[in-house]
Amino acid sequence: MIEFYDLTLYAVAASLVFADLFFPALGPAAGTIASFGTLGVAFVARPIGALIFGHFGDRLGRKRMLITTLLLMGGATVVVGAMPTADEIGVTAPILIVLMRIVQGVAAGGELAGAALFSTESAPTARRGFWTMFTSLGGGFSIVLANATLLAVGTGLSDEQFASFGWRIPFLASALLVVVGLYIRLKIDESPVFEAEAEAEAEAELDSRGGRSKIPFVEAWRHQPRQMLLVAGISIMQAAFTYLGATYFANVGTGQLGLTRNTVLGAGIAGGLCWALGVLVGATASDRFGRRPVLLTATAGAVVWALLVFTLLESASAGAYLLLLCVTMFLAGLEIGPINVMLSELFDTRYRYTASAFAYNIGLVIGGAVPPLIGATMTAAYGAFAFGLFLAFLCLVSLLSAIGLPETRGRDLSDVRASPR
Repeated sequence: MIEFYDLTLYAVAASLVFADLFFPALGPAAGTIASFGTLGVAFVARPIGALIFGHFGDRLGRKRMLITTLLLMGGATVVVGAMPTADEIGVTAPILIVLMRIVQGVAAGGELAGAALFSTESAPTARRGFWTMFTSLGGGFSIVLANATLLAVGTGLSDEQFASFGWRIPFLASALLVVVGLYIRLKIDESPVFEAEAEAEAEAELDSRGGRSKIPFVEAWRHQPRQMLLVAGISIMQAAFTYLGATYFANVGTGQLGLTRNTVLGAGIAGGLCWALGVLVGATASDRFGRRPVLLTATAGAVVWALLVFTLLESASAGAYLLLLCVTMFLAGLEIGPINVMLSELFDTRYRYTASAFAYNIGLVIGGAVPPLIGATMTAAYGAFAFGLFLAFLCLVSLLSAIGLPETRGRDLSDVRASPR
């Protein structure tokens, strides 16, 4: 929650005020596109972070990398909160914003998959979905916390005051959360699965493929390329729905539907709670029925919903806006529930961090960066249904990927290499 509060806070603020503060010379429409473009920059940086932190996470351990990602994310967020606007320092402001967003993206690339596999490798086999769920719930609660903080700060402030200084307060206050997160991560033990692998390597008891990989990325592509491609595909749908709900919905609500900032932020809180509810249902159901059936249900539902939601959103009332957002976020959470545990169950311990983080973040580039960036332009040019068709196609890719994935519930994480490839 602490790590992704920073990431989500930026996304919501970008949809509300960053176009005017950091891209004023481009005008309202182009400024909004540029503001969303900074979100896309972070997604492009995420696979780079996945390679860096995945490599060292497989070589040196999960705990050290998770401490580093937390410090990088928190530091970049505080800098954004103190950033002068374009009116004060000119073109340097958007350049620095993009740079800080790249740092956030690199940190995020190593964070979620690392935290998820840390949880999975520490959990009892029969309830891996349940225990890994708490990593995902943190992401959902970050959406709630970011919107709630902006709502609390903005209450009583005019739009001018909020744009002048109000939005900065949650960014600067995130430094306190980073201290809490750092304390927690310094106190936890290393993953027992990773420790067992490292100990066995030191004792020279494993076969020629045993122990820690020297180049995890190369070995992952050599031994499990199909699984990596399918993970990338399955990740597209939840990324698209999550970030459309967190950013594009907010922009449409204030800019097109005329809803107040507080109404949109309140809906964002409800959306985050529905995302978390979806994670709870998806993760616990995956322990009972298997990972694959839940993924198939979520992605098939998403294909249908994508064809409807943006046509309905065009003229939605405040109540309809809330309902559309909540359903969108619930479907995203329903899919992410089993994904995080499946990331660990699919890959060998030797390169698990690298393989899962890189493949997952490739899917996030496609699903999380592209739809919010082109949504307004495509809708204006071809209509909301055309954008819905595009989103439905992305969801169909995730559905086909879910069909291609094997069931992984109950696998022995220390012996994944024995599974069929």
